[in-house]
Amino acid sequence: MNKMIKTIKQFFENKLANDKDEPAAPSAAIGKTDLICAALMIEVMNSDHQLDERENEEFLRVLQQQYQISEEDLHEISELAKEEAHQATSLYEFTSLINADYEYEQKVGLIENMWRIAFSDEKLDRYEDHLIRKVSELIYVSHSDFIRTKLKVKNND
Repeated sequence: MNKMIKTIKQFFENKLANDKDEPAAPSAAIGKTDLICAALMIEVMNSDHQLDERENEEFLRVLQQQYQISEEDLHEISELAKEEAHQATSLYEFTSLINADYEYEQKVGLIENMWRIAFSDEKLDRYEDHLIRKVSELIYVSHSDFIRTKLKVKNND
C-alpha cells in the first residue's frame, strides 16, 4: 500500500473513530474513488498552467456540494486530493478506479464537475478541454453526454 493510500485511510479511520457514538460525519462517506475525482478536478485546474482563484473557489464549492464536506475537513481533503494529483503518473491510475467503482451517472457527474472547474475562470483553455475529453473517453462517457454537460455548464454561466 503506497504512502498516499495509507494517509487517506488514516484520515478516514480517524474521522470514523472520533464519531463512533454519533452518526457518521458526512466527510466519512468520501472514499478513495471520490478523492480520485477531486484529484482529477485539480488536474483541470493545473492543465492551463495558470491557477485562477475562481477555479480554486469553484473546486471547493464542488467538494462541499458533492460530498457535503464540513468546513474543517475541506482544507485537509483538498490537500490530500492535490497530493494525489501530484503523485499520479497517468490518467489511467485515476480512471481505472472510477470505472471499477462508479455507475454511469456518477461518471457523467464527474465530467460535469470538471466542466464547472474549467469554465469557472470564464475561459476554456484548450488543455482543459483536452483533459476533460480524454477523461471522458477513459471512463466511457458517451460523446453526447460529454457535449451535453459541457453546454449545460457553459450556458449556466
